[in-house]
Amino acid sequence: MNSDMLILLLLPVIFGIYFFLNHRKKKQEKEGVIVGKKEANKSALVQKAVEKREEAARKRIRKVEGHLIDYSAYHLSLKEYLFYMITSMVVLFLVGYLFYESIIASMIVAAVGFYYPRIQRKSLLEKRKEKLAVQFKEAIASLSSSLAAGRSIENSFREVVSDLKLLYPDPNTHIIREFEIINRRVENGETIERAVQDFAIRSDLEDIINFSDIFITCKRTGGNLVEVIRRTADVISEKIDIQQEVQVMVAQKKFESRILSVMPIVMIALLKYSSGDYLAPLYEWGSIGPIVMTFCLALLVFSFWLSQRIMNIKV
Repeated sequence: MNSDMLILLLLPVIFGIYFFLNHRKKKQEKEGVIVGKKEANKSALVQKAVEKREEAARKRIRKVEGHLIDYSAYHLSLKEYLFYMITSMVVLFLVGYLFYESIIASMIVAAVGFYYPRIQRKSLLEKRKEKLAVQFKEAIASLSSSLAAGRSIENSFREVVSDLKLLYPDPNTHIIREFEIINRRVENGETIERAVQDFAIRSDLEDIINFSDIFITCKRTGGNLVEVIRRTADVISEKIDIQQEVQVMVAQKKFESRILSVMPIVMIALLKYSSGDYLAPLYEWGSIGPIVMTFCLALLVFSFWLSQRIMNIKV
């Protein structure tokens, strides 16, 4: 009996100690999680601050060198802007009239053409950067050969311009102008590292930025610049060759997708002007016909957008 009473008296004490230790453990774990989150937030803030400083430095360089080409932005001239806008509005007006047979509805569809110059500007920007990347591949291959022949860095950059003029007869080719600018800045007493870094920042291309970082690091640390640039040239050349092979393989599919996107419009025009009575219910505004046509037009636009996204392969 005494042992039973003793057990009954000890049970609350044991449970109390258990709950106290459990509560203390949870509190310590919670504090550890909070400390871990604080450390993670602190490291994230530090990383963010570093990125902001780097971005600010790049903006300062771009601001100083604002008279040079910034390849991260494409500015349409007034003539180009009006050409793309008017052309797209005319095409969209005809498509709208084909789908709705209404002047007002066609004008609403044509109003979308105001945004087409922005889309075309992005496309022209990507094409210009692709051309610059291919041209840079030839330039860095020439630079690697000149350095391997024993020329100095400054003389190698001058030799690159001569080699590029044999490949690209047009003196206004972007890569020729950029290397001429680098040589001119070096002749005026500026360091070649700063000139290359400025070109890399303005190019907004990963390959050129990586080359700039490697080039500056080798110059400052005294590394084997000839071997490093040779390997860098090989890697960049292989990457661009793969990109070009992918583009060649996808070019046919892109053409086929555009044909398939146009075919429904051609079929509607053929049915409309060969057997108008067949499609007449779709043009009655008091019925569900215009809603069906709107759904078909939206489906056509979505399918074209999706096909372009699928074939936009990045290497």
